[in-house]
Amino acid sequence: MRGMDSFQLTRLDYLAFAGYFVVLCVIGWWTGRHEKEEADDYFLAGRTLPWYVVGSSFIASNISTEHFIAMIGAAYIYGICVAMSEWGNVLSFSVLIWFFIPFLLASRVFTTPEFMEKRFHPWLRQIFALLTVVSNVVAFLAALLYGGGLALENLFGWSLGFSIVALAVVAGSWAIYGGLKSVAWTDFFTVIVMIVGGLMVTILGLRMLAGDSHSIVEGWKVMIQRNQAAGGVWREVVEKTAPQLAQTAHYDRLSVIQPMTHATTPWPSLILGLFSVSIWYNVINQFMIQRVLGARNMYHARMGIVLAGYMKILTPAIVVVPGLILFAQNPDVLALPWKEVPREADKGYVHMLQTLIPVGWRGLFLAALFGAVQSTVNSVLNSTATVFTLDIYQRLLHPRASQKHLVRVGMVSAVMILAISIAIAMMIGRLESSLFVYIQSLYAFFAPPFSAVFVLGILWRRINGIGALTAVLFGFAFGIAMKVYVQQISSHPPWLEPYAMQGILNWGACAVVCIAVSLFTPSPRPEQVTDQLTFNWKRLNIFAELGDHWYTSVITWWGLFVLLIVALIVAFSGMP
Repeated sequence: MRGMDSFQLTRLDYLAFAGYFVVLCVIGWWTGRHEKEEADDYFLAGRTLPWYVVGSSFIASNISTEHFIAMIGAAYIYGICVAMSEWGNVLSFSVLIWFFIPFLLASRVFTTPEFMEKRFHPWLRQIFALLTVVSNVVAFLAALLYGGGLALENLFGWSLGFSIVALAVVAGSWAIYGGLKSVAWTDFFTVIVMIVGGLMVTILGLRMLAGDSHSIVEGWKVMIQRNQAAGGVWREVVEKTAPQLAQTAHYDRLSVIQPMTHATTPWPSLILGLFSVSIWYNVINQFMIQRVLGARNMYHARMGIVLAGYMKILTPAIVVVPGLILFAQNPDVLALPWKEVPREADKGYVHMLQTLIPVGWRGLFLAALFGAVQSTVNSVLNSTATVFTLDIYQRLLHPRASQKHLVRVGMVSAVMILAISIAIAMMIGRLESSLFVYIQSLYAFFAPPFSAVFVLGILWRRINGIGALTAVLFGFAFGIAMKVYVQQISSHPPWLEPYAMQGILNWGACAVVCIAVSLFTPSPRPEQVTDQLTFNWKRLNIFAELGDHWYTSVITWWGLFVLLIVALIVAFSGMP
C-alpha cells in the first residue's frame, strides 16, 4: 500500500460531490434557519427529534475516520475481533433502552455534567465538564480530523496541515450555525450516503478477490480462506506478528473471542467493557446522548436507539470486512517492521478507493468519507460547546446570562474548540500506534471513573458526593500509575498490558473506593436521591411508551436486534 498515486477525479466525480454538498447545505440551512434565542432550541433541538433522526444521528455521530480509516486499518492487523467494538454495543444499547432513557428523560437535564451536580457534588460537575471538553477535543475531534486529513493527503497529495484545516472549517460550519437540529438532520442524510458508499467499496473488494468470476460469494470464500492463514504468506505474517497482536504463538484472525493478552479485544472486555467504557460512551458521553435528550418523547428516544442497533449490525460490513479484504489481497504490510505497520494499515481505505473505484464514481465515495468526518465533527463540536457554555461558562462565570447570550457563547466557543482541535490533530501523526489504538486507549483512560460512579450512584442511594469525587480523583491517578507500571516494570503480568484490561481494573477499583468512602461518610441529602436522580424500581415504569402495535413495538424490534447480534458472535466465536 506504499507509493500510492494521487487520486484522479473527473468532472462527474466533482459533480457528485458537489451535489452531496449542496443537499447537505440546504438541509442544514432549512432546519437551522429560525432565530435561536432559547438554549433548549439550540442545544437540544427543542426536544422535537423523531426516532429515525435520533437513530441515524446517533450512528452518524459515531461513524467517523475512526471507522473508515482507523477501524479498517485495525481489522487489517487484528482481524474480525475489531467488529466487537460495534457488536458489543448490544449490552449498553439494551440498558440504555430499558433503564437509562426513562431515567434521563425524567430528569429533564441539558447535559450529563448537570446530572452529576444534582446527584453528587458541584465539584464533580466541573471536573466531568472539564474532562468532557478535554476528551472530546483530544480523543474525538483531533483524532478524526487527523484521520480525515491523512486520507486527503494520500488521495490528492495535499499537505496534511491544509487538509486538516479545510476539513475542520467545512465540517464544523453547521454545528456552529444551526445547533443540534441542523446537526441531527444533516446526519440523517449523511448516514445514508456513508452506508451506500461504504457497502459499494466492500462489494467491489469482494468482486476483486473473486478474479475473473466477479462473484461476491466467491470473493467472500477467498477472503475467509486467506484470513484463516492456513498457508502461504498469510500464515507467515500472522505467525510473525502473533506476539505483538496477543502475546501468543498462534493467532485466529476470524474469532471475536481472543486471549486476555490481546492488544485490543481481550475476552473479559466482551462483558466487562459494558461498565468500563460502553456506559460512558453511549450513556453519559454528551455528544452521543445529546440526540436522545432531544427526542420528542420516550418512544422516539427508544426506537432511535433500536435503529442505531441495527446499524451497528451493518457497520462491520463497511469498516471491518474491507480490512479483511485488504489482508487477503496484500498481507505483506504485516511483514514490515512493527513500528511501520499501524501507519501503513491506516492507509488501507484510501488504497481501496484508489484501486477499486472507477473514475466517475469516486465523487460518491469521497462524499461518504467526508460525511463520516463532517457528521462527527458537527456532533462533537455541538456537544462540547454545550458543555462548555452551560456547565463551565454559565455555571462559573455568568450565572444570570440570558438565553440569547448563551447561544452566542456556544457559537464562539465552538470556533475556539475547533481551532484547538486542529492544532492537536497536526501532532497525532508523530505517534507510533495506530489511530484506532490511540482513540480506544484514551476511551479506556477517561471512561472508568465516571462510569463507575454513575452506575453506582443511580442504583444505590447510599452513594454520596464525597465518595464519587474521591473515586474519580483516585481513578485518574490509578490509571496513570498502571500505565507507568506497565512501561517501567518488566515483570508486570502480560494481561495488564491491553488498555481494555487496564480500564476494567480501574473501573473495579473506582467502584470499591466509591462504596467504601460513601459508607464511612454522611448519607447524601434527600434532594440528591429523588426518583429523578436514582432508580426507584417500584415507580420506574420501564414499559411505558413501547408502541401501539406489535410491528411498531420497541420489544419486537429490540428482541430481533439482540438475536441477530448473538448469532453473529456465535458464528465468529472460533468454535468448530
